[in-house]
Amino acid sequence: MSDLGDWFRSIPVFTRYWFSGSIVFTLLGRFGIVNPYNLILLYEPLKKLQLWRLVTSVLYYPIQQAGFHYLINLYFLYNYSRRLEEGQFANKPADYLFMLLFNWSCCIILGLVAELPILMDPMILSVLYVWCQLNKDTIVSFWFGTRFKAIYLPWVLLGFNLVLSGGGIMELFGILVGHLYYFLMFKYPQELGGPTLLRTPSFLKALFPDQVGGVYGFGTAPQRPQGGGGGGRPAGGFFGGHNWGRGHTLGGN
Repeated sequence: MSDLGDWFRSIPVFTRYWFSGSIVFTLLGRFGIVNPYNLILLYEPLKKLQLWRLVTSVLYYPIQQAGFHYLINLYFLYNYSRRLEEGQFANKPADYLFMLLFNWSCCIILGLVAELPILMDPMILSVLYVWCQLNKDTIVSFWFGTRFKAIYLPWVLLGFNLVLSGGGIMELFGILVGHLYYFLMFKYPQELGGPTLLRTPSFLKALFPDQVGGVYGFGTAPQRPQGGGGGGRPAGGFFGGHNWGRGHTLGGN
C-alpha cells in the first residue's frame, strides 16, 4: 500500500485528478451507486441545469460493454497526459490546465452537435495527438512489433478501429480537437508567422503560477528528431474488436 501511495503521489497533479476521476465515476456507474444515465451528456437534462454532465461525460465509461477498451483508455490517459505534463508543460501548470480545458470544451461542443453521450475517447485521443505532434519524430512501437514515428500513431489508431470494428468517429473527433489546439497554440504563430490566437488566461496563471526551473519551455514545438523510447510499449489500440466509434444509449430515467 505504501508503494501504491508513493506511485499515486508521483503522478503530476492534473493527470492524477483526471486519472482518478475516470476510475471513480466509471466504478460508481458500474456498481449502480450512481445511475449511468445521470453521468452521460444529454441536451435535455442540461437545459434543466444538470451541469455536472459536462464533466462526467468525459470521465465515465460503460466498462460492462467494453472493459478492455476502458483499460486501454486508462493506459493512454496515464502515459501521454503524464508525458505532456512532465515534459513540454513542465513547471507550467496553468498552461497544461488550459490545454485540458480547451480540449474538453471542444469535445463537449462536438458531443452535443453529434449527440455523443460519452466523450472519454475523443478527450484522451486529443491529448495523445498533441503529444504526438510535439514529439513527431519519436519512434513508438505498435502491435506485432511494428515501429513508426509518433506523428502517425493517431492515424494508425483511427485506421485500425475503422477496419476492425467499423467505428472511428470518436478517434476522428479526438484528432480534430487535438489538431485545433496544436495549430492555434504552436503551428500558426510559430511556423506560419501568424498572431497568437490562443493564450492561457491570466487568472489561471494567478491560480497556478509558473514554477522555477525545468527543461522544456512552453510554447516551443520540438524542431529536432528525438530518439526512440518515447513510446516503447505497444500502443495498444482504440479498437480491440469493439466498436468504439458510436455513442451508447444507457438506461432511462
